[in-house]
Amino acid sequence: MSQDHPGEDRKRARELGIALTGEPGPWNAITDVPGVEVGYVTLVDGEDVRTGVTALLPRGRDGVGTPCAAGWHSFNGNGEMTGTAWIEESGSLAVPVVITNTYAVGPVHRGVVEWVRANCRGMAPEWLLPVVTETWDGHLNDIHGPAVEPRHAAAAIEAAASGPVEEGCVGGGTGMRCYGFKGGSGTASRVVEYGEDRYTVGAFVQANFGARRELVVAGVPVGPELTDPVGAPDPAAEPDGERPVPPGAGSVIVVVATDAPLLPGQCKALARRVTLGLARTGTTGSHFSGDLFLAFSTANPTALTSTFPEDDGSAPYESMRFVPWGRMDPFYGAVVESVEEAVLNVLTGAHSMTGRAGHHVPALPLEQVTQLLAARGAVS
Repeated sequence: MSQDHPGEDRKRARELGIALTGEPGPWNAITDVPGVEVGYVTLVDGEDVRTGVTALLPRGRDGVGTPCAAGWHSFNGNGEMTGTAWIEESGSLAVPVVITNTYAVGPVHRGVVEWVRANCRGMAPEWLLPVVTETWDGHLNDIHGPAVEPRHAAAAIEAAASGPVEEGCVGGGTGMRCYGFKGGSGTASRVVEYGEDRYTVGAFVQANFGARRELVVAGVPVGPELTDPVGAPDPAAEPDGERPVPPGAGSVIVVVATDAPLLPGQCKALARRVTLGLARTGTTGSHFSGDLFLAFSTANPTALTSTFPEDDGSAPYESMRFVPWGRMDPFYGAVVESVEEAVLNVLTGAHSMTGRAGHHVPALPLEQVTQLLAARGAVS
């Protein structure tokens, strides 16, 4: 039997009074961006299965096939994100973004193809480049096992919805670790005022990175104070029965969404700023962590639609409305703030978990953290 503790009293970072900057959207989630939907399939079975699938739909199920301006960034390439060559080439994203564990990329990729083929007949089903990405959950999950199947990708897409987003040990983040504590899925958003308009920037994180000694919360280096009471080393560095796992290893995937009208190159610039949001939580970027980021804009819904050439000699044009490059700074700031808070929401929301081979990963001790922050004036 597993010794998971889903009944633990877990809260979001703001509910703990952690001092954070910026104005969040109504749900403080990536789904505050109109049209964006998130769906999960969580797989927990016996002692060996602690994994799942997360689907993010930029324009919801009905909008699959309508491109968004998009860009991506690899902070550290020790990971996988399929479909990025086409994003780089076309500057567009027209499919769900699906996140799972490292060895489940194949079945999930197949599952996305089959779902699109069955549900989006206008998308030329003979040609499709899904975006499937991953982090490594082999400490708690039997990552070599067949738990994740193509049908789970379809189920995650079908489960996608707007509104509040569940966080912690759910979806692709089910078996993940972060800063030596239980990791997983998290999200946050920021409102950006631009003249008379108000736009939203939202971030979704699958967090499986960082060594415990690195952890910083609201500017306070709490990691060194959160050592095991009996002096045990960072669990990320302990042997897992096969070979040592280096501290900080594992990977982090971040998806950024906005309804602000942006060019593909500006989306890529947003993706680069994810690195700064992660750095605020303490990571220095492990060689053994695949840190891959994707950003998209839901504005300009028709501008990037592909058209086949006609034989009548016509040559259509499109146009895009966009924020001038010199006015992008508030959007960069919103990315940094929302990514930082999304990581904290992973840590404060995830419960402790025991899985494969009896491996146990504790939850971030909320009471101890808030005491450390209060001593530094970092809680309200």
